[in-house]
Amino acid sequence: MAKAAPRIQYAPVDDLFLDPTNPRLGRRVSSKSLKQDEILDVMKDWSPEELATSFIESGFWPQEALIVVSETLYRKTRLVVVEGNRRLAALKLLKSAIDGEPISAKWRDIAAASTLDANFFEDIPYILVKNRDEVSAYLGFRHVTGIKEWKPAEKAEYIAKLIEGEGLTYDQVRRKIGSKVPAVRQHYIAYRLLLQMDEQDAIDMDFVEVKFSVLYLSLRTQGVQTYLGIDIQSEPNSAKNPVSRKNIDKLVNYATWLFGNEKTRPLFTDSRFVDDFGKILESDEAVDYLERAESPRFDVAKRKSGAAAADVVGYVEAASDAIQLSLSDAHVFRKSLDLQKAVKRLAADSMQLISLFPSILKDVIEELNEDARSS
Repeated sequence: MAKAAPRIQYAPVDDLFLDPTNPRLGRRVSSKSLKQDEILDVMKDWSPEELATSFIESGFWPQEALIVVSETLYRKTRLVVVEGNRRLAALKLLKSAIDGEPISAKWRDIAAASTLDANFFEDIPYILVKNRDEVSAYLGFRHVTGIKEWKPAEKAEYIAKLIEGEGLTYDQVRRKIGSKVPAVRQHYIAYRLLLQMDEQDAIDMDFVEVKFSVLYLSLRTQGVQTYLGIDIQSEPNSAKNPVSRKNIDKLVNYATWLFGNEKTRPLFTDSRFVDDFGKILESDEAVDYLERAESPRFDVAKRKSGAAAADVVGYVEAASDAIQLSLSDAHVFRKSLDLQKAVKRLAADSMQLISLFPSILKDVIEELNEDARSS
């Protein structure tokens, strides 16, 4: 039997509470004891003024109703918003500004332009659900795989809560949030790895947490999995400590190379090089270089790993493709001094390159001679 449609109710904005355990606050900030003004202090940087301006112009429509649970907060039963916290923050900051207590000049100007009815803040639409579990599937689909995606770290923390808080399997989480098992598993293992890194004094977490997406991406590479000894197929019970004690020193190395710290720059800053980093960790020679060098360089490690060979092949193939394109019209512009200059440069570079491969040079010369004889 299908569930009845949820009923929209209304409450004063002061009776609605921001969720102190909202994943978007970040694992270091979110806490059941976090005060409302402390939450607002974090959320003021989430551009709530954009929503406030929209409320002034268009009102707060019932289809934007907040999703709320009734639960104990600050030792009393409260209406706690589990979906729509940014909207509620905008409402609270707007009300404060209209009441003469703006948090900035920008909010003072927004309040001055307000034409809202005095009762606007007394009738905020919300939908009351039985508990957080009842709405977790909706939140997961909306923010993990849906149109209002959280950041990677927020997704991972939410998935971890479903697994550890609700005891769900990877497949159950997949069905609940509309994702895929490998993505769910990788998010969970990445989050557990983050927590494990946080236990190491030698790792500067301020540098790690802002690049959680890089951590997540790196786990898909065989090199990172092998170097750290991570079983990317592990089930939740065995994934709580992805890196064994014997590999903790390697975990510190990994964090330093990938994220850096106050004293050391990371090997690279462009996430597009994550796959190359994985290839480097597959090479014993490259790893030995990284571990013994005081200030290792990414390009040197890449060359030692052999991963740079693919780049060179790509350069040569691209040059060859460009030459083939130019051959179709080069004869038309043979008298062009610019073209002659370019061809001379190409010939010099080509001779230098081909001299590295004597057998190829011999084959090319023989083929040219054969063509000359046959013509």
